[in-house]
Amino acid sequence: MADEPTIGEVVRRLEDVRQDLKEDIHGVVALVNQKVDGEILRLGQQAQDERHTALVDRVAKLEQQAAERERQRIADRRLIFFSLVVPVLLLAIQLYNANRGA
Repeated sequence: MADEPTIGEVVRRLEDVRQDLKEDIHGVVALVNQKVDGEILRLGQQAQDERHTALVDRVAKLEQQAAERERQRIADRRLIFFSLVVPVLLLAIQLYNANRGA
């Protein structure tokens, strides 16, 4: 029985094992938190990149629509000129020639 540890020694050893396990668990928790924080950061950056891409696409679409409206406005002006101004001008020339007796 001399080789067997006393109750006090067993309690101390169990306390040491408990403390070691507690430290190991804290280390594992810290690693998990770092990994989770890194994953959350990566997901946040990915979401931000997706929002940025969507905004760039939206701005490009708005610029394209503005350019299309400008082209349409120019075409409308040309149409107004040729459909209203030119016939009135031709009518004025005909009236002038008719009054001149040509």
